[in-house]
Amino acid sequence: MNFALILFLLLVVTGVLYAVDVLKFRKLRTPGDKEPIWVEWGAGFFPVILIVFVLRSFLFEPFKIPSGSMIPTLLVGDFILVNKFTYGIRLPVINKKIIPINDPQRGDVMVFRYPEDPSLDYIKRVVGLPGDTVAYQNKRLTINGQPVEVSKAGDYLHPERLYYSEQYVEKLGDVEHKLLNDTDAPSFIPDASRFPHRENCTYNAAGVICKVPAGHYFMMGDNRDNSRDSRAWGFVPEQNIVGKAFFIWLNFSDLGRIGSFR
Repeated sequence: MNFALILFLLLVVTGVLYAVDVLKFRKLRTPGDKEPIWVEWGAGFFPVILIVFVLRSFLFEPFKIPSGSMIPTLLVGDFILVNKFTYGIRLPVINKKIIPINDPQRGDVMVFRYPEDPSLDYIKRVVGLPGDTVAYQNKRLTINGQPVEVSKAGDYLHPERLYYSEQYVEKLGDVEHKLLNDTDAPSFIPDASRFPHRENCTYNAAGVICKVPAGHYFMMGDNRDNSRDSRAWGFVPEQNIVGKAFFIWLNFSDLGRIGSFR
């Protein structure tokens, strides 16, 4: 469901009703007259829909985390806010950038339209920038020939499934974050698609090596062995970017998580 398109259509319909009422019918009503239903339930909602549309399209948009691919950074059930203007101002619905501001940086947690189905929004971490060579071999990450700094942290207990994953602290650019690896999971990528620019990637028993094309980004989940990401479905085009995730504003199962991510 394209909620942005639905909201835009509601804005247009209620805006037309609001304009017609203000310019014509409101002048014909005498003080104390009851508003017609089409005004009360149509034009009356226009200011509210306008505010929601502007906030959601240009400032902040809420998302709910549906899967465990970003554990331990983001958990299933986290409600997060996404900054829509960090990477530039985009036209609603068509998502075309009209005012550039910043470019994504390594380590950013970014929401984007899933390349294989742009009607879906995905969230992963930016690992590779345009022009980077990203190698994920034997569960260790290298960018442009330089191993990414990692250090062992305490094992992570998955509370719902009651098993442990190895946990590491990784530094991507200026961002330090935690990631998970499962010792019994294979290093190779078993389900790679035939995605655009697949010729930029080499798959082997140890994993994958990719050269990120211009205008694209290489994304990975922090739950490395339980995330289907750029290793499998390829690069994220710049035009698919939605915004930068920065804040957990609610989790019904754990209120202590509110504000724990930025």
